[in-house]
Amino acid sequence: MGLERASFDDQGKEARLYTCPEARQCAARLVRSVASVALCGLILFGGAGCKQQKQPSPDVWATVNGQDIKHDEVDKFYRTRVSPEGQEPSQEEALSLKLNVLDELINNEILLERAKKLNLEASDGEVEDKFTELKSPYTEDEFQRQLKERGVSVDDLKRDLRRQLSIQKLLNREVVAKITITDQDVSDFYNANKAQFNVAEPQFRIAQIVVTPRKEPQVRNRKNDDATNESEAQRKVKMLMDRLNSGADFAQLAMDYSEDMNTTTTGGDLGYVPESALNQSDPALKKMVIAMKPGQVSPALQVKDGYRILKLVARESPGQRGITDPQVQQTIRDTLRNRKEQLLRAAYLAIARDEARVSNYLAEQVIEAAGKLPEAAKTAKPVKAFQP
Repeated sequence: MGLERASFDDQGKEARLYTCPEARQCAARLVRSVASVALCGLILFGGAGCKQQKQPSPDVWATVNGQDIKHDEVDKFYRTRVSPEGQEPSQEEALSLKLNVLDELINNEILLERAKKLNLEASDGEVEDKFTELKSPYTEDEFQRQLKERGVSVDDLKRDLRRQLSIQKLLNREVVAKITITDQDVSDFYNANKAQFNVAEPQFRIAQIVVTPRKEPQVRNRKNDDATNESEAQRKVKMLMDRLNSGADFAQLAMDYSEDMNTTTTGGDLGYVPESALNQSDPALKKMVIAMKPGQVSPALQVKDGYRILKLVARESPGQRGITDPQVQQTIRDTLRNRKEQLLRAAYLAIARDEARVSNYLAEQVIEAAGKLPEAAKTAKPVKAFQP
């Protein structure tokens, strides 16, 4: 028994199909089978049904190759980016910063996984060495206070150190080791930027230790040390001068005790200051700097806002610096190396992200809520950042 001919209407569409009973049953089974497959296909792509996609728990804000990055971890880093004494950020500002922090954590997780695959993860010994170095400027009480103010434990800190060291080892091998600076590169840069190496007036490279007789809004020295009145300031200055006269390192003392929040992390280094800029400072300070020799440390100088102890690191006479000048060579090589490293790091990270499976659930929530996400914006009062 065969299928009869199908007839079509005048628009070419099938009007009806005459079949035998067996053929009709076969067709019905085929239709049900196709419909079932199609339905399951729609469900698979739609995200619910035959095999439902597993939804993350509310505290998971992103995953990287199946590894969770949670709300608490983002908040921990977020709090170190916001000043405890500053104005509370708006909801939009808080969310924007949290998205940036989360993106950094995603990048770090991607790079950390690569470091592990290449057997470049930091060893326990390397982590302990770095931990000891970080802890060395403090007494045990000071160190524990710093951890408490930052809201982290010793285990948290060591885990962060392991991640940082591992990523640095990876980038040193995969990025930094590939950078070369040739003599021709240096020559080309110098010829294109000669004016940059023409010193128009005498310049003085100065480092300073600042002590003020008042409580600072935020102290960022390693000892968290702040003189709050005149007698405390005088005692502190005397202690510093005694240590300097005994041979203590100026940069280390600046990092430990200086109350200038802009230069403590660089050991008090102000960089090169042109003579014309000294004209705008305290006349006694200018007179002292001009009279000093490179390497010399000044006595404590009282100025209108407190006390300054200065060190003249180097002095530059006016004139064109030639390409054979060691300082010019070093400046150019450092500049070119930094440029190439930034470029290669960006390219390496782009490739690593392309090869990773990343889901950013916080970003999805922000979009779905049209930028309004009170729970994601809600964060405890920021704590003081740890001062290494």
